[in-house]
Amino acid sequence: MDITSARGQALAQAREQALDAAEELFYARGIQTVGMDDVRGASGVSLKRLYQLFPAKELLVEAYLERRDLRWRGRLAEHVDRHEEPERRILAVFDWLRLWFEEPDFHGCAWINSYGELGATSPRVSVQVRAHKQAFRDYLDGLVTAAGLPDSLTDQVYLLAEGAMVTAGITREARAAGHAAAAVSTLISAGRRAGRAETDAAAS
Repeated sequence: MDITSARGQALAQAREQALDAAEELFYARGIQTVGMDDVRGASGVSLKRLYQLFPAKELLVEAYLERRDLRWRGRLAEHVDRHEEPERRILAVFDWLRLWFEEPDFHGCAWINSYGELGATSPRVSVQVRAHKQAFRDYLDGLVTAAGLPDSLTDQVYLLAEGAMVTAGITREARAAGHAAAAVSTLISAGRRAGRAETDAAAS
């Protein structure tokens, strides 16, 4: 391995160490209460190297949210993909939310939390939060479309999921996912009835 490759590998490793520490600290304690020196202490990455990788704390927050987004959506899709029946796949989203809410280190939605802290002052954070929420909504839209349900159901399912996240984040109780799933099941049944009625009306 040449010097350039070794340096690049060391930087990549330091970056992951810094992000691992930042994610644990930011998510558990909040972004504004955590300083770069806290990240240095938890990660073992020198302050000089830390600022070399992330010249401003906002850039570290941005990278934390971006990396967490990929993992969060990947875990969700992995769980939903265990199911084949289209309507069951929609409800599986809420099964996964319940499992997430039950995790001992659950502290609410990282993006909602981050927006609450920095959304008014950090354009970078706002962009990350909106991108994550849009990606989540788009994913739900794909599930609704695949099930042959009305497009209007997407926003209803999305709002129920988001409401469950907020509620669970405040109460630290997983049952919010079950309540939301029951509401979604009712909406799915109503959507099916509406679709059949439209079909019958068109055939008559």
